[in-house]
Amino acid sequence: MSVTGRIHSWETCGTVDGPGIRFIVFTQGCKMRCQYCHNRDTWDMRGGKEVTVEEITSQLDSYRHFFEASGGGITASGGEALLQMEFVRDLFRASNQMGIHTCLDTNGYVKQHTELLDQLLDVSDLVMLDLKQIDDDVHQNLVGVSNKRPLEFAKYLAERNQPTWIRYVVVPGFTDDLESAERLAEFIAPMQNIEKVELLPYHELGAHKWETLGLEYPLTGVKPPKTETMEQIKAIFVRHGLNAKF
Repeated sequence: MSVTGRIHSWETCGTVDGPGIRFIVFTQGCKMRCQYCHNRDTWDMRGGKEVTVEEITSQLDSYRHFFEASGGGITASGGEALLQMEFVRDLFRASNQMGIHTCLDTNGYVKQHTELLDQLLDVSDLVMLDLKQIDDDVHQNLVGVSNKRPLEFAKYLAERNQPTWIRYVVVPGFTDDLESAERLAEFIAPMQNIEKVELLPYHELGAHKWETLGLEYPLTGVKPPKTETMEQIKAIFVRHGLNAKF
């Protein structure tokens, strides 16, 4: 019997969630409570719609020529894709069989390293890992949980030599200080599997989703970081020998 998953939606021609043109599956459910979340409506595991792997792969096949021409593929995002490991594993297995590149976009908040996790990582050509903050107190304030699991997951990916991109959202007042960037760069610099560090300037584009749900957006009034700040943070990662972009 085919494993089903609960998803929020999919996007057919994404260009910012992995290399090339990508088919992005936004899974439903997340344990983090990021104050800047731009997919607030994905938190509830009971939301969204139930789909089969076959429903998605039938769509994938229609866009195969875009993936082949651009070096793209499929990305499982969220919400948090690791909450539905069995479904994403089977989706990626089917994608691999079709010759389509697979990318796991995750916050790394996984309780333990299991055989199922290894099976999923075995069919993940690339992992994009969001590391929110290296300081645990700030991390808990910003996203509601400790950073211990994501940092352990980062170490585990390094042990596996899993091709990985690190994503770091620069949020004024939370992650835009140079000390945090320095500590994070020191943490990931020894990891030989890190191909790129993507520095993502905070934006307010998801605020309307909070409002639609009748919720107050926590970071109302917070503006995107200045280009100068982004350049300073980028320079820190580059100085540590990392390929950093924004």
